[in-house]
Amino acid sequence: MSVIVTDEGFATEDWAKGLTDGQVIELESDTDPEALSIPNAALIRIAFPSFSDGRGFTIARVLRRRGYTGKLRALGHVISDQYAMARRCGFDEVEISNELAARQPQDQWKFRADWRGHDYQSRMRAG
Repeated sequence: MSVIVTDEGFATEDWAKGLTDGQVIELESDTDPEALSIPNAALIRIAFPSFSDGRGFTIARVLRRRGYTGKLRALGHVISDQYAMARRCGFDEVEISNELAARQPQDQWKFRADWRGHDYQSRMRAG
């Protein structure tokens, strides 16, 4: 089992039931983002094998910049401190293991849910 993290907190998988092959694409963290074409998929899950592997953020940013409008999900070992970065890069949600959810409860993720408000670039532009 896994836990889906959204701006509202923890959720369970609900909308992806019934999707068929080709509608969900799984990308590894070593995928070359510049070699990607825009897939016609409802959901793209980008793997994060460890919290220190940030290549998935780049992949998400490139997909969004090229016009992908489907759902992007970070999958794996993303920690709550990285949630705001994931959202700013274009991820809609994060999928974590039950074990990680037990170590980092929902309140730690919701604390980072105001990902627009804690953006240093916005603060610099305003100042």
